[in-house]
Amino acid sequence: MLEWVTSTVNSFGYLGIASLMLLEAVITPIPSELIMPLAGFTAAQGKLDFASVVVAGTVGSLLGALPWYYIGKRLGKHRLKTFADQHGKWLGLSSADVDKSMQWFNQYGRKAVFFCRLVPGIRTWISVPAGISRMHLGSFLFYSALGSLLWSSLLAYAGYALGNNYFLVEKYLAPGSKIIGIGLIVIFVLWLVKRRRQRLRQKP
Repeated sequence: MLEWVTSTVNSFGYLGIASLMLLEAVITPIPSELIMPLAGFTAAQGKLDFASVVVAGTVGSLLGALPWYYIGKRLGKHRLKTFADQHGKWLGLSSADVDKSMQWFNQYGRKAVFFCRLVPGIRTWISVPAGISRMHLGSFLFYSALGSLLWSSLLAYAGYALGNNYFLVEKYLAPGSKIIGIGLIVIFVLWLVKRRRQRLRQKP
């Protein structure tokens, strides 16, 4: 993957960076932790402009967030509630849980979109609840852009500062991404267990 990412950045420059970040936002196995540090390193060599590298990464990430936003919008709250009532028993989910989740997102959605753009592993998926809750597209794009700009800047600067050792960014962030992902799964499972126990207690 490193050779392919390197070849794309060297061959297509800013367009290559934007395209790779778009793909990263749509299919998470392509790590931004590798793309942007490499782009920053390339800027340090004088082959690209650093500010333009950051802009390209931000634009690509923002464009890649839109498909998941529209998937969530297409799914919609009503369909999700129907699915929860019909098939959510084994997960301990109900339409009431969906309502509570959407209420939470409507209250904290802007902050959630911004901060989740800085969290590897879930930065892609935050677009789905934003779409389901029908968050205003302008607000979604604004807070996604802020988070993506900060994330792209940090990664690009790390690659710029580390020089030939830019690959260390991905090396050390990748385990952290896995830990975050596993932690979220554990939290979700514990929440399901708690919900199931509460429902069992409520039964006569």
